[in-house]
Amino acid sequence: MDPYVEPGGSWRPFWTVAGVLGLFGVWDLLLPGPDVPPVVWAVALVGVLGVVAIGCLSARRVWTVRVDEGALTVGRERVPLADVDLDHLRAVRSGADAGAPVLGGGWSLPRGRTGLPLRLADGRTVLVPTRDPSALRAALLDPRGTLEP
Repeated sequence: MDPYVEPGGSWRPFWTVAGVLGLFGVWDLLLPGPDVPPVVWAVALVGVLGVVAIGCLSARRVWTVRVDEGALTVGRERVPLADVDLDHLRAVRSGADAGAPVLGGGWSLPRGRTGLPLRLADGRTVLVPTRDPSALRAALLDPRGTLEP
């Protein structure tokens, strides 16, 4: 079975900021007048790109959703598939349970994601942050490539 993987973030913001800084660099070289000191460029490249890179990397680590042979993983949290109440998951079509904790941590769902409610074997309900709840639901209901009855 191929695991279901939904990246928690992309590198698009990093490359966008790098492109804008590159345009500013070309603009600085082409326009007449005093140049921006190299120290300012170094601080901008290391500081700004560093902060954006850390944000992109942390989003990928914290919010990546993975369903493999034995578990659902969101960031560092891992839930065995045997602990997921599949009957509840089949009954749920959309929407989130108010007050349910977000799997992976945090107080609320990340921007651009929907919470897929999962009831666990111990009775707790958690929200799985996902951009595509129907694909994640299908992966959870069909982890081995064969639909369960």
